[in-house]
Amino acid sequence: MTDSDGSTAIMRTRPREVRALTLADVADHLGVPGPGTPADATAVTGITLSTRTVRPGDLYAALPGGRAHGADFVDSAETAGAVAVLTDAEGASRLSTLPTIVVDGPRSRLAELSAWFHDHPTTAFTTLGITGTQGKTTSTYLAESAVGAARSAVVGTIGTRVRGIAADSALTTPEAPDLQALFAVMREEQVELCAMEVSSHALVQGRVDGFAFDVATFLNLGRDHLDFHRDLDEYFAAKASLFTPEHARRAVVNVDDEHGRRLVELTALPVTTFSTEGRVADWRAANVRPHRLGTDLEVLGPDGLELELHVPLPGVFNVANALAVISSLATVGHDPAALAAGIETSRGVPGRMERVEAGQSFTAVVDYAHKPDAVEAVLTALRPVTAGRLVVVIGAGGDRDHGKRPLMGEVAARYADLVVVTDDNPRTEDPAAIRRAVLSGASGGAAEVVEVPGRRDAIAHAVSVAELGDTVVVAGKGHEQGQEVGDVVHPFDDRDVLRALIEEHA
Repeated sequence: MTDSDGSTAIMRTRPREVRALTLADVADHLGVPGPGTPADATAVTGITLSTRTVRPGDLYAALPGGRAHGADFVDSAETAGAVAVLTDAEGASRLSTLPTIVVDGPRSRLAELSAWFHDHPTTAFTTLGITGTQGKTTSTYLAESAVGAARSAVVGTIGTRVRGIAADSALTTPEAPDLQALFAVMREEQVELCAMEVSSHALVQGRVDGFAFDVATFLNLGRDHLDFHRDLDEYFAAKASLFTPEHARRAVVNVDDEHGRRLVELTALPVTTFSTEGRVADWRAANVRPHRLGTDLEVLGPDGLELELHVPLPGVFNVANALAVISSLATVGHDPAALAAGIETSRGVPGRMERVEAGQSFTAVVDYAHKPDAVEAVLTALRPVTAGRLVVVIGAGGDRDHGKRPLMGEVAARYADLVVVTDDNPRTEDPAAIRRAVLSGASGGAAEVVEVPGRRDAIAHAVSVAELGDTVVVAGKGHEQGQEVGDVVHPFDDRDVLRALIEEHA
């Protein structure tokens, strides 16, 4: 979306108006003593826990961290305009200037405080929290299409949008003060729905505390984030915590996934189930007909409901994403037929099974897949609709779960005809060592496997050998070197590089 002068519009990340609150009000809400007069009368106009986002009038939350304490950065916060600090006893012992409110466990209080500060904005619209290892981003985009961009907001991996306008947001799930401020903006913009990705990190770190989603939706669970969680059980427990009365009012669960079936037994929330594999469920997909440009199917719902649905995204796994959206929003009163009509208008998701067209004779696709299950989902979706060879460019990220690297190689070699192993954001690790781990899993299969250091060179190799009827998939987060933005690395450079290389070889 653009402004009248042709510039790209950017949605604000804080509301235009906030309640008139003082430090005394904040302390009273927290149930602790204020900093004392005259500081008690200090007006507070915002809350933040990052010195990078401090604005004049903010309460700066100085939290203890693994490597440093936020109190060590109070000078920077004060320079940026912070008027007071919220911290623990340790943080308070390091401060000397700004008025300070001291609480035990300030991080655990921050989400609820932020929701209260903005007068609980999520009561003004429907909130849909979507969690799972795969499909969160696509599902939120489909929800936006289902309801209409002008009536909705999206928060997730590739950014935040309010009524179709992008806002500056880095994390998949923003920190609680930023999230509640965004919710307040959504209230001002009178959105009807916020569809939001909920990561396991966000749940563990309390970013989505302080309010309850109207609907919490579970898609699936596979191997991921085992650099953050001890094991798969701990990862599941983090996801399952979303499906508690503290975090949600009702649950929608994919019972095709074994962890989804387990979740149905564990949650105390009212549960709606869905299935694309013929299991007994409240919502089911039937007569599924995949083709190169998407999938057609029948949706069977409660009370004998039947409707036709066209999902304009390739891959049967996107049927599950679409069914998740329809079943979730139907539980809060949306018309399933209208939702299906909206989904049919979806233009896809940047970096998710995204086709790149530059006049070539083969199909070219960029996908964010960077874990074994995701790679398998992409390749199994494209295998049946590829007349020629299926070529995949793949690597693995550094400083993350080492165990998934050979698994990714093995999956790639199982479904593709040619596997080009290369680099994908090695961070501080030796790229060659990461490639060796991926190659160890890819060797021994029926696929041809080649190693091409350098991501651009690897993509160039795939493009140079592609012929009429082939499909080239560039999978991964899409960075050879460099730092992530928050906990996100976008694959958009892969798309641009792939298009440029196709044009060069034309």
